[in-house]
Amino acid sequence: QPVLIGALGVAIDLLDALLQPGLIGLRKRGRHGENGEGGDNKETHCRIVPGWPSGREGLNPYTRGQGKIMAATQLFAFGFGYVAAELARNLAAKGWASAGTVRSEATAGPLRAEGHTVHIWPGAEITPPPTFNLGAAAWLISVPPDDQGCPVFRSFGHLAPTASWIGYLSTTGVYGDLAGGWAFEETPLKPQSREAKNRATAEAQWATAGARIFRLPGIYGPARSAIERVKEPGARRIVKPGQVFSRAHVADIASALHLSIKSPATGAFNICDDEPAPADDVLTYAAELLGIAPPPAVNIEEANLSPMAQRFYAECKRVSNAKAKAALGWRPEFRTYREGLQDCVDKAMRS
Repeated sequence: QPVLIGALGVAIDLLDALLQPGLIGLRKRGRHGENGEGGDNKETHCRIVPGWPSGREGLNPYTRGQGKIMAATQLFAFGFGYVAAELARNLAAKGWASAGTVRSEATAGPLRAEGHTVHIWPGAEITPPPTFNLGAAAWLISVPPDDQGCPVFRSFGHLAPTASWIGYLSTTGVYGDLAGGWAFEETPLKPQSREAKNRATAEAQWATAGARIFRLPGIYGPARSAIERVKEPGARRIVKPGQVFSRAHVADIASALHLSIKSPATGAFNICDDEPAPADDVLTYAAELLGIAPPPAVNIEEANLSPMAQRFYAECKRVSNAKAKAALGWRPEFRTYREGLQDCVDKAMRS
């Protein structure tokens, strides 16, 4: 099966010229819907202030699973975190405005310094800027779910038909353990951890609103990678024979999201690099790039891992990104952890 997957990847790369994002011939639709009046949502106990669409106007762009290309130029990120900030920077270069929510003032400060409008939520009304048309904005949701699914869906899901595009950031953890096998978007979901089960519930909720679902593995990038971990006091390499993980550079995730906003392709997408690899190999390579000795290797049986780390190492799968390549015309800039970690080093030296 890995041989077939590799052959598929090669075929997709050879057809790159025929798989450009945007799918030639499709016309962009204009914005839709108008802003409604503010009011209280009795079911969610959320104050909707003037400037938010009421949810009654506008055309739902998702019909029978067929997405449409929308001409959005504004992003609203529910959970303006690491990935959303990277996407916002990319979109800003295209003339987009971005706003969103965070959970603390400490997190809001750096985003506001970049020119974004940021709200503390839960805990405050969300009032859009005068120039921000939420009825035509693209939505990105990454707020952690709870045992009832996604808090954003409960509070704002009734407004989803007015959004030009909706992306939900999930996890490849929803596939559970595949004993080293390949995970495709059609692979049955068998989440094992409570967190992954909550993500699967949230996925199902947002799917009813026509959201694109992005299943992400371990996310890394500048200032958040093995380059930092390998330098930590007490760093060690956990060795479990046969164990591999997929991962994704934050820049590659942002580029996939940007392409999806411009694409009619719907459904779920795995976003990851081209080479699943053991975690200890990644740490060894990070040490090599820094010119330091790698952390000591520790067999997993002797590692005395935390319950969360034990759950992490209990699952082994290889994640396929073939669908995202074919449907979105996406290619990871950092095809393996080697290129990705080199980028992290280069950016750290320039900062």
